[in-house]
Amino acid sequence: MASTTPDIQRSRRAKNASRPGDRIFSGLSRGSGITLLVIMAAIAVFLTYRAVLAISKDSTNFFTTFEWNPGANPPVFGIAVLAFGTIVSSIIAMLIAVPVAIGIALFISHYAPRRLAKPLAYVVDLLAAVPSIIYGLWGAIFLVPYLDGLNKWLDQYLGWTYIFDKSSDGVARNLFTVGILLAIMILPIITNVTREVFLQVPKMHEEAALALGATRWEVIRMSVLPFGRSGIISASMLGLGRALGETMAVAVVLSPSFLISGHLLDPGGGTFAQNIAAKFNEANEFGRDALIASGLVLFAITLLVNGAARWIIGRRKEYSGAAA
Repeated sequence: MASTTPDIQRSRRAKNASRPGDRIFSGLSRGSGITLLVIMAAIAVFLTYRAVLAISKDSTNFFTTFEWNPGANPPVFGIAVLAFGTIVSSIIAMLIAVPVAIGIALFISHYAPRRLAKPLAYVVDLLAAVPSIIYGLWGAIFLVPYLDGLNKWLDQYLGWTYIFDKSSDGVARNLFTVGILLAIMILPIITNVTREVFLQVPKMHEEAALALGATRWEVIRMSVLPFGRSGIISASMLGLGRALGETMAVAVVLSPSFLISGHLLDPGGGTFAQNIAAKFNEANEFGRDALIASGLVLFAITLLVNGAARWIIGRRKEYSGAAA
């Protein structure tokens, strides 16, 4: 009986594949995937071509130079400051946003009563749709002045860590403020995806844990979080992608400067997207090629992050399958 089961399944798949609707859907799905790959390849080729034109005329090392002046004679520009600012601000945002997002998602899906969970979920959905320029204006007008006191407090009590040592005066237009703003921006995205994953946890798993005498937190720790781990990773990578590529909010809040400093509370810094937005209109053709070269690096970083996320999720699935 068991030996005939695979034969029955194969015959059913063959029968379904012979239907015109299934063939059309399969062709459209395959064509969509191929089209997406072609578009990404075309973008990569365009960015690479324009980047090579710029980098070939750069008089310094593109990856280690702190200055950005493609209009000089000879041209001088590099991405060291931009890469540092992009990565540091994104890490700060992830460290703040991911734990808070998981907590909010758990509260909405497993703790809040239904009459409260639905309005909260609706508000989170609305926050995810707010344009980035609105976050940027709110950050510049409200967040920056109020973070000045926090910066002084961190400098006073945690200045010995060097990271929170404020070595220069100025308002809180720094990478730390950018990281907090990015955390607020990506929080709804991570929360939405994580909440939906937690709601998909099989009820039988939770009921079995409760039947064994587990508390609500033990149910979440043993059933909900293990089931939603791959979803949490996916949601975090989605939020990280927005943090890496955010443009307008960072451009409004940050006071750009081409200096690398380990003091996160000092004004200054820069990111790839902010630099492109700030300099694209005033740049000549060669300057735009230089900006495209920096965009190519951001494109590569994003691909590496997404690839790493897919690899982690794949390993989790293999481990779960082996454990089962």
